[in-house]
Amino acid sequence: MQIIPLEALNLEGDGIHIIIDVTIFDKPFKMVVDTGASKTVLDKTTLLNSGIEESKFQNTNILSSGLGTNNMQSFILDLPLFRIRDWAIKNLQVAVLDLSSINYAYEQMNFAPVIGVLGGDILLKYGAVIDYKKCTLRLRSRASRLK
Repeated sequence: MQIIPLEALNLEGDGIHIIIDVTIFDKPFKMVVDTGASKTVLDKTTLLNSGIEESKFQNTNILSSGLGTNNMQSFILDLPLFRIRDWAIKNLQVAVLDLSSINYAYEQMNFAPVIGVLGGDILLKYGAVIDYKKCTLRLRSRASRLK
């Protein structure tokens, strides 16, 4: 079991986003913890700007919904290692979408950009428990077998 510190961002009276520090391809990023997201998603532009080659993206020919649209082109990316501090998953498959609207909003509020959202696929599988008072996320080291 790992206990991971979280950061709560006040969105200027428009709610709170919970932020976590992650490492992808040996590079540090910030990510939104999103209990309402079904899958972990990374931002295509941030990945490309970080030196990740577009050839690593697998086209899905599936249009994703969410973020105010239901016709967003999506890709799949295989991550050899996904780290949140000392907690890690090997060989994680994530979705890749255009999350520029989130980063544009963050830029307007003078917040650092995010690489994406940590979704329910990881949160459920690893028994996530968010303690809002202590601002921590607890994750099991081993995945649960979900039915």
